[in-house]
Amino acid sequence: QVQLVESGGGLVQAGGSLRLSCAASGGTFIRYTMAWFRQAPGKEREFVAAVSWRIFTLYAPSVKGRFTISRDNAKNTVYLQMNSLKPEDTAVYYCAADTSLRVAVTTTPDDYDYWGQGTQVTVSS
Repeated sequence: QVQLVESGGGLVQAGGSLRLSCAASGGTFIRYTMAWFRQAPGKEREFVAAVSWRIFTLYAPSVKGRFTISRDNAKNTVYLQMNSLKPEDTAVYYCAADTSLRVAVTTTPDDYDYWGQGTQVTVSS
């Protein structure tokens, strides 16, 4: 059983930055693909970024060049550095783990089997 706990959300003005953290416990973190998803009110959950156990990274086009995903395997933690934030980035951000050991990094929520509780990010204009 893997537990994921996100932190670092908050209110920020457009153009500002935030760093989200997701601490994992109860599993073999180093072997998992870790990802961030987000869900805005009235919208479906969408892929933001992922990092594989081989440190391959993948980003949604809407955040590429502004967001950076990274992982610290010694701390069992994955981060999402968010710069140049826009009001449309406002959402609840979720950390997720794919423990299947699949080779390819997936952007499909159903492929991730553990989720955190989410952290709110609000960007004011």
